[in-house]
Amino acid sequence: MRLTPEQVHIIKGTVARLAGPASRVWLFGSRVDDEERGGDIDLLVESDDVIPNRVSMLCKIEGALVMALGDRKLDILIKDARTPDAPIFQVAHRQGAML
Repeated sequence: MRLTPEQVHIIKGTVARLAGPASRVWLFGSRVDDEERGGDIDLLVESDDVIPNRVSMLCKIEGALVMALGDRKLDILIKDARTPDAPIFQVAHRQGAML
């Protein structure tokens, strides 16, 4: 995994603070592979609860992470109790790593 322990701590703490302590965060995409170089940070944020406004939550999480991690390319997906299953979520689980 090509994130520092500090970056993992920041991501997990930010998501827990904004989406709730029971939320889960998955890193997927090129940052999971230690042999790759560069690449954006692809995150899947999951909650068993209903998030009333997923777009607002997405903006809050992304804004907080940009402020904490610096200007990095982030791709964030949010899946709550109402989100229909989609192939990208299965890919994130199969190929990703839970933070």
